[in-house]
Amino acid sequence: MKRQASAAEQQTQKRFGTSARAASFYAKQMLDYLNPTMQQFIARQEMAFIATADAKGSCDCSFRAGAPGFVQVLDKKTLAYPEYRGNGVLASVGNILENPQIGMIFLDYFQSTVGLHVNGKARVLSPDEITSLPHLPASMVEAAKLKGGRRPDAWILVEVDEAYIHCSKHVPLLKRLDKQIAWGSDDDSSKGGNYFKTKPGPTL
Repeated sequence: MKRQASAAEQQTQKRFGTSARAASFYAKQMLDYLNPTMQQFIARQEMAFIATADAKGSCDCSFRAGAPGFVQVLDKKTLAYPEYRGNGVLASVGNILENPQIGMIFLDYFQSTVGLHVNGKARVLSPDEITSLPHLPASMVEAAKLKGGRRPDAWILVEVDEAYIHCSKHVPLLKRLDKQIAWGSDDDSSKGGNYFKTKPGPTL
């Protein structure tokens, strides 16, 4: 099913004279599922940006990263990614519990410089709940068995409503450099946790 513009989008497009351009984009670029090329793209990505909002509409945008394919495509309508304790705030998880709407963008800075938007509805699942799902990839089952800081505290299951391209025109092509990552560390010097000098102590 092709996406229909919201009333607010229609009004804005009419105001700025982009109705025909928008209609063409909806018809040619937007899907309500992940096609095979999109699925392969997500499987290569090491980072994503996550947008959520609470019941009152207060927004949060957060960054997620991991090994290539850390966001798992379970089928053409379903994604899953791990949630860790991080700084303990768990803003995205809290928002999803109040408001399931989620927006994700994957940006490929190292090869295609193309991005992929994925919008949908999210649920928070425990490790036990996620491993009870059928046909789960072995990597997710193994992650649920990990101990300590590398073990996900929860999983976010996303039902895909929209998927569409973010064009490469203004996405920079970056060069990958080596960086030692202290996964699960609580050491401020490893995390750069006082970079903005908001608390007493050493800064980077």
